[in-house]
Amino acid sequence: MAIDPSARLGSNVIVGRHAEIESGVTIGDNVTIGYGTIVRSGTSIGSGVTIGDLTVLGKKPSGNKKKALKPPEQLPPLLIGEGATIGSNCVIYLGVTLGADVLVGDLAGIRELVEVGESSIVGRNVIVEPHTVIGRFVTIQTSSYITSNMIIEDEAFIGPCCSTSNDKYMGSGGFAHQGPIIGRGAKIGNNATLLPGVRIGERAFVGAGAVITRDVPPGCTFVGSPGRPIAGRKVNE
Repeated sequence: MAIDPSARLGSNVIVGRHAEIESGVTIGDNVTIGYGTIVRSGTSIGSGVTIGDLTVLGKKPSGNKKKALKPPEQLPPLLIGEGATIGSNCVIYLGVTLGADVLVGDLAGIRELVEVGESSIVGRNVIVEPHTVIGRFVTIQTSSYITSNMIIEDEAFIGPCCSTSNDKYMGSGGFAHQGPIIGRGAKIGNNATLLPGVRIGERAFVGAGAVITRDVPPGCTFVGSPGRPIAGRKVNE
């Protein structure tokens, strides 16, 4: 392992073989970092955090001429709250804030300028794109795609393989990028698709495989493709 002399490590920090801790990193007490993990400059890791093998923390974003949304030249450091758990083979970028007790599953990727609230779960193989805010006690299950410019409020549940989008014209211009907004306590079923800018109301329910092309009112259940309400039915009935 290689630990830069400027890095500050608390007590009882375990760093696995072939891991690398770069300059300016701050690590709290009772932290475990797995084999081959890279912690980039400036990253702050709270006490009681566990990080798996072969993970990259604090990665700098890149782009090319074609990329519509260019990443900022300067980004704040990655901040990981106390008691968080990050799996193996994850990539988490600069400018991300993970709250206390957040769980990030193996193979997940979290891009720059994302916030994840306390005790939320970002499941295995989930991708979270930039400028997205995830609230507290949210669950995002395996292999879901969370687009950029999206808001997920507290206690929402997103089932496996959910797909979201933020560009109505698929790169043709003419639409400000805006991902779906998922209200507090809403539930999204397996393999559901949410189109750009739709609002899923508080405590609403989106059935498995539904394609949501318009707003879902609070407390309502939408199913099918395109998604339509189940007449007269509320999820709390």
